[in-house]
Order: sequence, then structure tokens, then C-alpha cells
Amino acid sequence: MSSKREKRRSKHILPGFGLSLGITMSMLSIIVIIPLLSLFWGGTELSWADFISIISRGRVLAAFRVSIVCSFIAALFNLFMGLVLAWVLVRYPFPGRKFVDGLIELPFALPTAIAGMTLASLTADTGWVGSLFARFGIEIAYTRTGIVIALIFVGIPFVVRSVQPVLEQLDPVYEEAAGMMGASRCTTFFRIILPELRPAALTGFALAFARGLGEYGSVVFIAGNQPYETEIAPLMIMAQLEEYDYGEATAIALVMLGIAFVMLFVVNGIQLRARRRTNA
Repeated sequence: MSSKREKRRSKHILPGFGLSLGITMSMLSIIVIIPLLSLFWGGTELSWADFISIISRGRVLAAFRVSIVCSFIAALFNLFMGLVLAWVLVRYPFPGRKFVDGLIELPFALPTAIAGMTLASLTADTGWVGSLFARFGIEIAYTRTGIVIALIFVGIPFVVRSVQPVLEQLDPVYEEAAGMMGASRCTTFFRIILPELRPAALTGFALAFARGLGEYGSVVFIAGNQPYETEIAPLMIMAQLEEYDYGEATAIALVMLGIAFVMLFVVNGIQLRARRRTNA
């Protein structure tokens, strides 16, 4: 019996379940649970009528609309381009592939404020990119188009990094078998490849959408921050905090937190369904 216990203990690298769980819960409490509870606690100071009155104001609703619509459009674009980028990085060997693969991580490493300032200078009417479109009367910076571009920049890694591991594990022999049976390239992609990529692609889409909703640093410089036009919800929260109106800031933040929780449940649901499908 003692030898069996020693074998079981030797399999565990961490120093025991109790200690490991205690450290995990302590870190989660400090980093996640306590800040969220403080936000909910601040929301209890508002009555339900006050809460509804704050989040139903025209300017606040417009900020929600700008954040949600722009994040959704950017996530859709990233869903398509992320699939293409992941496919190229996995299936096609070319010089500098590792360098390009590393560039995918740039939005994670680059400070969001620097990204926003760079994008704003490039897409302004006097910038390299913005000046080309300005000749045709098209404005990019300080419009919703500029917001979408900033959200595409910060969201593209989520789709690529979600799809890339699945593509690496997908055996090309299934595609070859489909080709030998007479299936066209489109049929092979939509009937064989896409069903395998769908859970990962949807997970990346949801993560990119959630990141776009809460993005502030890279958007605030390129948005122009015009009320009812290009003002985003995180900026509304910052504006209320600067005016020491913590109740209104908390109400707006609770709505954003609720949307984030919904996206979290969606991601977990997609992953759970994918696991069940794999196990089946």
C-alpha cells in the first residue's frame, strides 16, 4: 500500500492539491473576484430607477451602440482574415514565416496608447494612408472607420491563435482523400476543413469581440470622441470618473461587465460543445 501511495505522490509535480488550490484561489480573489465584487458593491448604492435612468440616456446609449457595432464589424473582419492568416502560416512554407508569425503577437506586446497614436497619425488626412483616401473625400481617422481599424489591429491575434493550433493538428490526408474521390476545393473546404475549424474560429471571434468592447487606449486617439458619433463606452466611464461621478461610471461599467460575461459563457459553450464532439 505504501508503494502505491508513493507512486501516486510522485506523479504530482505541485506540492499537493490543498496548497495548490489555496494559492490559486488567493490569486483569483486578489486579481479577479475582489475587484468584481467591489464593482457590484458600488452598483448597489444606485437604485434600480437610477440605474435604468443612467444607462438609458441618449449619449450613453449612443456610446454603447458605437462600441458594440464597431466591435462586431471588426470581429467579423478578423474572423475572415484570421482564418486566412492562420492558413498561410500553417500550410505554406515561405521565407520569413517565423518572423510573420511573431508579428501576430505585436498587438499584445505593443502598448495600446502607442498603437492608437500610430494609427491616428497614419490615417489622418495628413498621414501616409489617410492622405491617399482624402483625395477621394474619404476620412478614416476620427470616424467610426478609424475605430474599426483600431479594433481590427488589437483583435486579429485572438482569431489567428485560436485557429492555428487546430490547423496544425488537422491531417491533410483527409483533404487528399476528398480530392481523390472527386470533391472540388470548395467542397473540401466547406465539408471537411471548415467544420473542424468552426469552434476555434467562433471562439476567436467572441474573444476579439469582447476585447473590442473594452478597448480604450488604441481607440481613444483615433476615435475623435464626438458625442453620439464616435464616443465609445469606455471613454464615457473615464469621463465620469474624472468628474468623480462614481455612480454613473459604475452603472455603465456594469453593463459592459454583463456583456463580457455573456461573451465568456458563449466561449465556454463553444469549447464545451467542441470537446463533446471530439470525444464522441
